Amino acid sequence: MMRCSIGQDSHRFEETYTGKPLILGGYTLPPCDLSLSANSDGDVILHALTNAISGITCRNILGKPADDLCKAGVIDSGAYLKLALEDLKAMGDKIIHVSFTVECKKPHLSAHIPAIRQTIADLCGIEASQIGMTATTGEGLTDFGRGLGISVFCILTVGD
Repeated sequence: MMRCSIGQDSHRFEETYTGKPLILGGYTLPPCDLSLSANSDGDVILHALTNAISGITCRNILGKPADDLCKAGVIDSGAYLKLALEDLKAMGDKIIHVSFTVECKKPHLSAHIPAIRQTIADLCGIEASQIGMTATTGEGLTDFGRGLGISVFCILTVGD
């Protein structure tokens, strides 16, 4: 049986640069003057994927489980994704395809998309060809397109 789910996450940029690295899809972008406001590393791409998996497994990882990890000093969003993937595996499902749409004015992502896709593939134990990713400014119609943060939507297809 195949099932689909949608996940979303967004974070605003810190008003002043904190030195925190910008991590998207588990990939650390080259140093820039942008950092996302979050208790965790703020990886909106992995958060959207984790939320999409939670839509299948019906266990909200980016609630108490992630909060508990943050309190224990674990801020790597890959750890949250790992919990979600364990739940998915326990159900007997695996990822068939995942597609992301990233909305932001900055940073420009096109040159980084192949590396981000490969990093996500490695984290999920799938091929990069099973991951689609687009980036848009949305013509500046939202705060994300005006450069105040990053928003990500994720569509996930799983099957047994």
